[in-house]
Amino acid sequence: MKKISLTLGLFLLIFFTACGPSREKSVLQIKEVEKKLYDRNITRFSKSGADSLVKMYDDFAKRFPEDSLSPAYLFNGAGISMNSNEGAKALELFNLIIEKYPSYRKAPLCLFFKGYVEENLLHNLDKAKELYLQFIEKYPSNEFVSSAKASLQNLGKTPEQMMREFEARQKADSTRVADSVAKLKGKRKKMKK
Repeated sequence: MKKISLTLGLFLLIFFTACGPSREKSVLQIKEVEKKLYDRNITRFSKSGADSLVKMYDDFAKRFPEDSLSPAYLFNGAGISMNSNEGAKALELFNLIIEKYPSYRKAPLCLFFKGYVEENLLHNLDKAKELYLQFIEKYPSNEFVSSAKASLQNLGKTPEQMMREFEARQKADSTRVADSVAKLKGKRKKMKK
């Protein structure tokens, strides 16, 4: 019985080792694809290269879930997906990080970026609002809280609407400054008399 168990164990080890590259080989392959994708001499974005890299990141995390590179690779894959307008894939990867790697240093950003994806890629403003509020409540001291608040203020507004509001604020601020300066000058004149 021991002989059968040992033989079966060796067979499974060989089978799983043969099914995919080693960790080191996977990391090298990922670095090669990253180098090609991010080469400064390439002028055109390679959608197939990006998709391939995202798949490699995802596969690595599935094969080596306890590896410290796994959450970083998933985060990179989510970023590529987000920038490739692959909102559903970005959300899937951000969710995976939040669920499996909650102590990963960029896990809070995953919640913020989920809001961004819902707002800008999937145009689900209610869900985006919910996620931004959740992010602000859960991580009140995070450096992205001001961005989340700004996103909430501008949720659903066109760039033209935001520009008009900005110009109106600028004009109101200028008027306040001018009024304050005029009051100061008036006080100085009274003091000289």
